[in-house]
Amino acid sequence: MTSAHALERPTVEPHQHLSTAYSVDVDAVVDIVIPVYNEEVDLGPSVTRLTEFLGDHFPYSYCVTIADNASTDGTWAQAQRLAAELPRVRAVHLAEKGRGRALKAVWAGSSAPVLAYMDVDLSTDLRALLPLVAPLISGHSDIAIGSRLARSAKVVRGPKREFISRSYNLILRSALAATFSDAQCGFKAIRADVAVDLLPMVEDNNWFFDTELLVLAQRSGLRIHEVPVDWVDDPDSTVDIVATAKEDLRGVARLLKGFAGGRIPVARVRTELGRDSEVPSTVPGVPRGMLGQLVRFGGVGVLSTLAYFVLYLALREVTGAQAANLIALVVTAVANTAANRRLTFGLRGSDGALRHHAGGLIAFGVGLGLTSGALWLLHSHGDPGRAVEVAVLVIANGVSTLVRFLALRQLMAHRR
Repeated sequence: MTSAHALERPTVEPHQHLSTAYSVDVDAVVDIVIPVYNEEVDLGPSVTRLTEFLGDHFPYSYCVTIADNASTDGTWAQAQRLAAELPRVRAVHLAEKGRGRALKAVWAGSSAPVLAYMDVDLSTDLRALLPLVAPLISGHSDIAIGSRLARSAKVVRGPKREFISRSYNLILRSALAATFSDAQCGFKAIRADVAVDLLPMVEDNNWFFDTELLVLAQRSGLRIHEVPVDWVDDPDSTVDIVATAKEDLRGVARLLKGFAGGRIPVARVRTELGRDSEVPSTVPGVPRGMLGQLVRFGGVGVLSTLAYFVLYLALREVTGAQAANLIALVVTAVANTAANRRLTFGLRGSDGALRHHAGGLIAFGVGLGLTSGALWLLHSHGDPGRAVEVAVLVIANGVSTLVRFLALRQLMAHRR
């Protein structure tokens, strides 16, 4: 294993929103950031518990950074007190809210060669910290993530959150061809020399930050190490699930557009980091025959339909049936076309992408007409109940899916 002190940390400028800091006088190998917003009750006990664990069980030098992003309660005062009392704790204050913004700011200003973060509720068993950072310290991996969806992970949480988490990761796999299993677990680490190249490309400053960072890392040819974690849900979490889901889906759409148009420079990063910079125009192993394409298209369709109903049901009570149907169809139509370009028809790069998405949107128009018409007919005879409504939408979506396959196959498969 490479010596921890042999790792070099490039010099980068701290983020402009980082306004106040309490420095830690220690040559830390790992900087563990805890981003917080209005956590005055839990902050003290959590940081105390974390530092006691690190002092007893962590073999590398460390510092703990409390990143207060624009709290409006007594969180900043608590952070200052902890920084004054605990020798390996520092506190920084940002004037603007956003978990992603806080991590960018602190990571950019840290001198540690390995940068990590965890949620303040310490939902993840701290014994997973050493397996998380060890592959980065040794140079074996570039990014490490805790996974609640790995086979050997032990997770305690409600069925609603479990369903949403798995559905979201299915969307990432189908739309962005993600190979990692859990994008949103608040337990991650990254090598600082890699962060220098990746962080400037990450646009999101909030909850989608994690997903965007991982997708960019994968596309840049970086090695992502996954650690199965023991995780217990925080029943007092204040995260707005619906708002976060909307934000995440907007982020997925933005990445799809950026990759399709060549705006995101992952090829340059691959070259700078010494990784394979050649991206094949077609995906090896993708079947060219109609039967094989149907199988893959069906798999993408299942995931797209699942994503559609997750969105529809999440928005139904907020926007009404027709608006929820429209929003869910637009998002999943774009994601469906991007996924089929790569997974079903084996196409990569931006060549023909606009034409393909145009064809996908035409198919989307057909699907919108079918599903909206079905909803109109259904509700014109009174309130049919949610189960009947969903059943009719399943049939309508099945027909529109067939239309989409034929349209996309004509556009993509015959192109070669």
